[in-house]
Amino acid sequence: MDIDRLLDDQGRPSVRGRSRPAGSRAADGHQGEARVMNPVVDFGAVFKVLVAPLLVMTPDFVIVAATDSYLKVTGRSRADLLGRHFFAVFPGDPHDPDAQGPECLRASLERVLATGERDTMALKRYDIEASDRPGVFEERYWNMINTPVLSPEGEVELLIHRTEEVTDFLAQLGRSGEHGVAGTRAELEATSADVYARARELQDLNERLKHTTSALQEALDRQRRFVFDASHDLRNPITGLLTELEVALSESGTDLHPVLRKSLRDAERLNDIVTDLLELARLDTATPATTEPVDLAQLVVDELGRRTPTVAVLTRLDRQVVVRASQIRLSRLLNNLLTNAERHTTTTIEIIVTTDPPHAVLEVIDDGPGIAPADRARVFQRLRRLDDARRQDPGGSGLGLPIAREIAHGYGGHLYIDDHPTGARFVLRLPLAV
Repeated sequence: MDIDRLLDDQGRPSVRGRSRPAGSRAADGHQGEARVMNPVVDFGAVFKVLVAPLLVMTPDFVIVAATDSYLKVTGRSRADLLGRHFFAVFPGDPHDPDAQGPECLRASLERVLATGERDTMALKRYDIEASDRPGVFEERYWNMINTPVLSPEGEVELLIHRTEEVTDFLAQLGRSGEHGVAGTRAELEATSADVYARARELQDLNERLKHTTSALQEALDRQRRFVFDASHDLRNPITGLLTELEVALSESGTDLHPVLRKSLRDAERLNDIVTDLLELARLDTATPATTEPVDLAQLVVDELGRRTPTVAVLTRLDRQVVVRASQIRLSRLLNNLLTNAERHTTTTIEIIVTTDPPHAVLEVIDDGPGIAPADRARVFQRLRRLDDARRQDPGGSGLGLPIAREIAHGYGGHLYIDDHPTGARFVLRLPLAV
């Protein structure tokens, strides 16, 4: 925004209303009935005399306008303020190492710039230099609100800083004690200190709530993206299933067995996706299942006994590596890791169970193409599949690895991909059972 266009020669906002010719009579001929015309409005003059102490700054914190009431409460003139950086005019007391006023105000202004939303500060001490005694700082307390002025594109072009001084109010509490109006002086001073402390607590709480709100918004955005992606993945097999059935019905004499086999595969894929979605929903919303001692070596032996191997599987299993978790969910985790390894390995899968106190460690290693470091975090994102995975198994859901990691987190563990000379190395770390 062009600041010169907004300010008159005295540094006041200068946006004037348009006027119409005044004094014309109504066109219908009724005498004494005058048309109401828009008057000329000098917004610069209006701003100047506003009761509220207001200051206007650029996004670089350069002061461009101030109301008379702001000049009065700070003991400054427009010549002292206009064109100068706010924190050069009001730097705070350099002799007070505990002064937080300037730092908190700057943080508030930067939040306004980042979010484009108003920020209300709690009661804050911000000492300012006495106008007639250079180098002498007066103890002052303020309530402050910072508001953005946005461009049509939504960019912050100006900052309006509104302040209300409450120093006299707090001092009056102390003086009242001398006359016995509201209790002893010590009690009132304690009340003043408590008000200030509570204000600082409220400010801290306000900032934490803002961070929490931001985190919740990010979670909602992720949830929306997940629902969209899941709907897309569900639509593909449903579309294929409907197409096959419509073709079979439209062509008489068609051998239905191939169609039914294809339809069965599509239905099985749908069932797998829905099962994974339900498992994720349970992991997201429910408390972890009842825990029990689980021997990881025995877990591997049992899981391999239930599978029909498609490649060679080598094991190195230390005994008595026990964790506390749900046997069923750890079986699901291991099954997902083995399914992923079978999809990408060339000849051999290796499974290792060992200890690295205070953790139990389970590793599943394949000798396939491996996963680039830049992609290792992405494979744990829901419905995110790398190009190689899509080529190896076009029907996969992209939910197996995210489910495995959620199960690990549910029992205080971590699942990640580590370096290996060949192939991918998935490492599960869980706390050892006491």
